[in-house]
Amino acid sequence: MDKKIIHAVRELYGAVDVEPKLTRPDAQFGDYSTNVAMQLAASLGKNPREIAEQLAITLRGYDEFKQVDVAGPGFLNIWLSDSVLSNDLEAILTQGSSYGKPNTYQDKVVVTEYSDPNPFKVLHAGHLYTSIIGDAISNLIEYAGGTVHRVNFGGDVGMHVAKTMWAILKRLGGENPAGLDDIAESDRSEWMAASYVEGTNAYEEDDVAKAEIVALNKKVYQIHADNDHESPLAQIYWTCRTWSYDYFNAFYDRINTHFEKYYPESETAPTGLATVLEQKDQGVYQESQGAVVFVGEPYDLHTRVFINSEGLPTYEAKDVGLSIKKWADYHFDESIIITGNDITEYMKVVLKSIEQFLPELARRTKHFTHGNVKLAGGVKMSSRKGNFLRAVDVLDIAADENEKAQGNRDDAPVLGAVKYAFLKNRIGPDIIFDPKESVSIVGNSGPYLQYAHARAVSIVEKSTVEESNNLTHDFDDYERSLLVKMTEYSDVIASAVNELSPHLVCTYLYELAQVFNRFYEKSHVLGDAREAIRVRLVTAYAGILKNGLTVLGIPAPDKL
Repeated sequence: MDKKIIHAVRELYGAVDVEPKLTRPDAQFGDYSTNVAMQLAASLGKNPREIAEQLAITLRGYDEFKQVDVAGPGFLNIWLSDSVLSNDLEAILTQGSSYGKPNTYQDKVVVTEYSDPNPFKVLHAGHLYTSIIGDAISNLIEYAGGTVHRVNFGGDVGMHVAKTMWAILKRLGGENPAGLDDIAESDRSEWMAASYVEGTNAYEEDDVAKAEIVALNKKVYQIHADNDHESPLAQIYWTCRTWSYDYFNAFYDRINTHFEKYYPESETAPTGLATVLEQKDQGVYQESQGAVVFVGEPYDLHTRVFINSEGLPTYEAKDVGLSIKKWADYHFDESIIITGNDITEYMKVVLKSIEQFLPELARRTKHFTHGNVKLAGGVKMSSRKGNFLRAVDVLDIAADENEKAQGNRDDAPVLGAVKYAFLKNRIGPDIIFDPKESVSIVGNSGPYLQYAHARAVSIVEKSTVEESNNLTHDFDDYERSLLVKMTEYSDVIASAVNELSPHLVCTYLYELAQVFNRFYEKSHVLGDAREAIRVRLVTAYAGILKNGLTVLGIPAPDKL
């Protein structure tokens, strides 16, 4: 399209340098619109309306265009010819899942880090949200030709571990590993979650308990330093850590999200600690009241502690170690970190400190943040106090609503409901999750699109017409409208990849389904004289829906 417009410009005005800006207007104003005449007006010294009129005359002589109109001060509204649209339809049908794939990330290596739950704690709705967003972003990058390494980072050392372990020791009556045998497998995650809440409350309310937890924190670090798997305390620690990872893996299996590698903090902490101490000698970090800090004020940031007064690495130092380990493992072109927006300023300080000694590593790292998940009319969640919405609660609530509405708790519509409800929103602000709305098969929901796909597949399966070898068709208005909307898919995917914004795909798929509904209301498919061409259109439509849903990580079953 843009090449033909450039050809017309040069045919009229010679070697003029211009890159036409094309948009997709409402159907009544054409398949494409461009302000290229206004782009040329200054360099040509002509009225843009005059330029547009001249270009329209030239473009009308090209076989690719059915109609070219001039609007307003110099806009060109362009309708594609049926032969061009026929070629587009053939491309959609023959290319299948490859149709519309950009090459933005071709031959690039990208590490995506997301979810990041802490062992010894429960997965909450925020982890579910991050997992869904991270998986969709990873899918977009893979769809655009990138090699993606999905990784996960979590705190298997630190005060939260010490708080949980303190309560576990109380429940076991001391360092009694055999007592863990009494905890049923189905109860393990809840048992540890309750222990975390108990330990946190004790830390905040009891000075004696607080001192014991601080001492226990050092012991957990020492378990790693000594590679201790034999002492009673170490046996309890390693068993409960394993329970946590088993629980995480089971949940990720349920939502069909998988990670190539876990980075526990116990592995990144030594690297981070050594790096911060080394760079302290180079002036990057500074001593302050017995701790080691990075002074952020010269960079319009704030100061943060990287090694505390006890000589232990903080989260900040562990993140330094993580960045270095990811680079050593993957030598990536990009490292994308996806978290809640509560650590935006924190991450700016960490990356600014890394920039002082590994500027290329910092430059290749991008931090994406999102808001909180709240139930409609809900409250902010906190795993510290225990009054939070668990990740599994979100899925179970959606399953309950789907059972009420559709009579089943099937995984496909439940995952479709939850994932689409999260992904249809722009990444950044808080989102309100409405379980009843999410499972509806009417309106802007995942199940609505899943049913739209299943219905299209059913129509195609019922057709008895033979495949047409005539690849050029004359389209009526409704057929044309559907096909033109399908050709937008490649533009939408390109934008979604460039911006790493899955919500653009959601918006498009919903609009596409609405266009199909108008087509189907006005156009008989089965048994009609135009059945052959319309079945081809429905087949292409089902393929586009499936491609888009798959990129989002949403199942697209042929039957529901």
